[in-house]
Amino acid sequence: MRALRVAVVGGGVSGLAAAHRLRHLLGPAVEITVVEQAHRLGGKLRTAEVGGRAYDVGAEAFLHRRPEAAELVAELGLGDRLVHPGRAAASIHAGGATRSVPAHTLMGVPASVEAVRHVLSPEGVRRVAAEPTLPPIRLDGGDVAVGTLLTERFGPEVGERLVGPLLGGVYAGRTEHLGLRATMPQLASALDSGVGSLLAAAATAIPAPPRSGVPRPPVFGTLRDGLSTLVDRLAEVSGARLRLGLPVRALARAGHGWRLEIGSAAAPEHLDVDGVVLAVPAPAARRLLADVAPAASRRYGEVELASMAVVALALPPGTGLPERSGVLLAEGERDADGVPFTAKAFTFSGRKWDHLAGEPVLVRGSVGRHGEAHLLQRDDDELVAAVRHDLARLTGVEARPVDVVVTRWGGGLPQYGVGHLDLVRDIEDAVAAVPGLAVAGATLHGVGIPACIATGDAAAARVASHVLGRIR
Repeated sequence: MRALRVAVVGGGVSGLAAAHRLRHLLGPAVEITVVEQAHRLGGKLRTAEVGGRAYDVGAEAFLHRRPEAAELVAELGLGDRLVHPGRAAASIHAGGATRSVPAHTLMGVPASVEAVRHVLSPEGVRRVAAEPTLPPIRLDGGDVAVGTLLTERFGPEVGERLVGPLLGGVYAGRTEHLGLRATMPQLASALDSGVGSLLAAAATAIPAPPRSGVPRPPVFGTLRDGLSTLVDRLAEVSGARLRLGLPVRALARAGHGWRLEIGSAAAPEHLDVDGVVLAVPAPAARRLLADVAPAASRRYGEVELASMAVVALALPPGTGLPERSGVLLAEGERDADGVPFTAKAFTFSGRKWDHLAGEPVLVRGSVGRHGEAHLLQRDDDELVAAVRHDLARLTGVEARPVDVVVTRWGGGLPQYGVGHLDLVRDIEDAVAAVPGLAVAGATLHGVGIPACIATGDAAAARVASHVLGRIR
């Protein structure tokens, strides 16, 4: 009998987590092949050298409260490299002023009036205080756009000044398009339970503070030498054969297994395997599933994408930055001369992460929300100049960088619109009807690293179960 063979299409963290788990489930004899269209692994995890230092220019951290990433880091023997943010607070620039991100909010949704009094106008504060007197919210199992609900209950300011910048940082999206159930599931659950007020729902959903004397657990984590360390270790321990720089052009059933057509159209290769994990962005999944799971393909085609860019700046030694971890910018904000800001966020990395303190001074500017492709239609020099202008107007820092790295993520972030959970259910139901096939990735259950790892693990378990079932 020939060796078992499985293929993972996509070399991002979802695909590599799937390859690692397949190795664990199927043992050392299985042949695992990871096929990645790009010439490098990692997807949105990329560590570059900026000013002579390892610096993440894609995802910079993972949610530590969700266990999948932290557990995988420990499993891979990387626990000694795990670090957490320092104590510097984040800030938001909204309404023409920069203020601390308020505590006692859920992704910006206030759990009390006092939490947001310093961020909103008197009228905005009045609207928040009056929200519990409005008729109770009844979702009746449906979904709603975050922005629509916020405006109806609080008026425009909470969405514009708080929730919009925070969700824009995670999804590169706009509140008027993002669905409540996929982006704020805790809030939706509280409302489903009968809590009729947004203020009360946020208060219900916020984790209880730790007992006196008990340290607060860290919210975020990252790896000291960059998140590409995780990518490299996953590739190593999976023992997978890596095929980089090769698109997968077609996927078809072949007997009891699958045939992948990879490489150039003029001289394609064929790879025959017993099972396949697709861990690719929505457009690629739509194309590859068109014949084998057409219902899933159609639903993948409904997912909109946002593009963004990260401008990494290494500033000269001694450059003084605010005593904050960074600043989020509300949409539509302008500088004192009325010029719109280009950046949507800055991270003052040496303030946020102790291991990045020192020289040179590292700053990361993020550009791009859904529908803002025009901001990215500039060459690198123009984009850097715009980001430096924003930094100067926000902080007074005008120092010329000693090094700059611009990283563009075209179509990098799926948008979780209204009804996204129904869309994902339809995709997974359609794929579940196809033996030996599974899907993973940021399109499904979250764009963060832990969520992506979870989809890779689940996809690997499904494919392994099929392959082992055939043997038995």
